[in-house]
Amino acid sequence: MEPSQLKNILEAVLLSTDRPLKVPEIDALFAGDNDAPTRDEIRQALRELGKDYSERGFGLMEVASGFRLQVKQDYAAWVGRLWDEKPARYSRALLETIALIAYRQPITRGEIEEVRGVSVSSHIIKTLLEREWIKVLGHKDVPGRPALYGTAKAFLDYFNLKSLDELPTLAEIRDLDQIHPELGFDEGVEAANDESALDEFGEAVEPAASADTPDAEQSDIEPADSADDEQAAGQSDHGEPDSDAGDDADGPVAQIGQDDDAFDETGAEVRSLSGA
Repeated sequence: MEPSQLKNILEAVLLSTDRPLKVPEIDALFAGDNDAPTRDEIRQALRELGKDYSERGFGLMEVASGFRLQVKQDYAAWVGRLWDEKPARYSRALLETIALIAYRQPITRGEIEEVRGVSVSSHIIKTLLEREWIKVLGHKDVPGRPALYGTAKAFLDYFNLKSLDELPTLAEIRDLDQIHPELGFDEGVEAANDESALDEFGEAVEPAASADTPDAEQSDIEPADSADDEQAAGQSDHGEPDSDAGDDADGPVAQIGQDDDAFDETGAEVRSLSGA
């Protein structure tokens, strides 16, 4: 197969796919062809394509999952205007968590919390697992058998890395406060100790209104009067007993019943023993 034809085929294939392709996968596309190229010829054609794209708005990138065509970072601002949604912005807590997993894998959640000094939100771990940035490599042989986390290929693909060896060394890493525009930090996000305060990207979520808000301080139902108020209800403003309240409270029957020795349970008069 002519090199120029092979390059055109590879370009068409890479433009049509929605995922990176490895050389063995590309090689399988030529199965059964009489003039099928070798894998070395495929690699050479890919290198030449990369050179051809050096002055174009897109380029050929090799990541952990294979080769793909992608827009160059220099033109991301204009391409991004094709979509209405805002680009994902990740919280400091999420990025610190994935960084610890990347550099210290395999690592448990407890070990991450020990380094960061705060608890790791379950929502962050769930988000990283759902995005396939991390995976469970196994379980540590200690009581409770906690999961050991490590990075997955999707993490390398997202950051345009072929392997973990391409990660910058710890000596090369600058302070996170200085590079937060590059990583898309959301400055308004606090440390992820409250799972309910973060969304799927680790972003802050407005809390729901609570009963402690000023509008909810006063109830529509008035509280019942206290015992002291009830006791004072029968007195006038001058401290004297209220005659109407007294008549209602005690009444004639109550006055008669004050002398238990003079009346029996039916109200009939009984002679006093002392009078006999």
